[in-house]
Amino acid sequence: MALSADELKQKIETLGPWFHNIDLGGVWTAPNHFLGDYPGRKYRHFADAIPSDLTGKSVLDIGCNAGFYSLEMKKRGAERVLAVDFDDHYLDQARFVAETAGADIEFRKLSVYDVGALGEKFDVVIFMGVLYHLRHPLLALDLIREHVAKDLLVFQSMQRGSTEILPLESDYPFTETAIFDQPGYPKLHLIEQRYSNDPTNWFVPNAAAAEALLRSAGFEIISHPEQEVYICRAAAQSPYAKPVYPATGATA
Repeated sequence: MALSADELKQKIETLGPWFHNIDLGGVWTAPNHFLGDYPGRKYRHFADAIPSDLTGKSVLDIGCNAGFYSLEMKKRGAERVLAVDFDDHYLDQARFVAETAGADIEFRKLSVYDVGALGEKFDVVIFMGVLYHLRHPLLALDLIREHVAKDLLVFQSMQRGSTEILPLESDYPFTETAIFDQPGYPKLHLIEQRYSNDPTNWFVPNAAAAEALLRSAGFEIISHPEQEVYICRAAAQSPYAKPVYPATGATA
């Protein structure tokens, strides 16, 4: 039975706080969001870069949060949408959103570092707003490319620093040091403590680093429809860029 507006508001409040501001039949999950209609406003800037018809396609949404992008991919006719997150709070929100919207979306508690456990590849992988929360960002991209990205990757990361992209040679002599000081050289900014009062912000790339990370992991950037968003295809991987698999320390 559909919930009334008052019941929706009560359930939304119970599941708060929300980072995804989603319209559920006229009731918003985060009406006082500091970014307003987010991520909807951002999505509208790059929505046309994603195929409008995903009939028969599979989608993996890594770090799904409250499921905004999973829901949007289901609206485009995706046959299967699997949304994963390691945070139970976000998964509870996402399940509620999907149920309220009547969307058939699968959910699983999973870290990006464990995507190999899925044992399958997806036509579209969504990796939005996750990279800068990771202590091992390039490893995460390597694992996505190795295990789950069959074709398209929709990627977004917060960026700070220069927006310049410095054209680079394939190699430089050991004596070349000045290039590292150029604003457009790829840089990952390490946040040792907090940024924006968030202890999970770790590495924030400049624009050049965002692109270099994607290429290094084996993705070809085919579109850059929004300042922080890249549409990529799985491409050839460097033999030097295979992901590592650290020992867990577990004993038999």
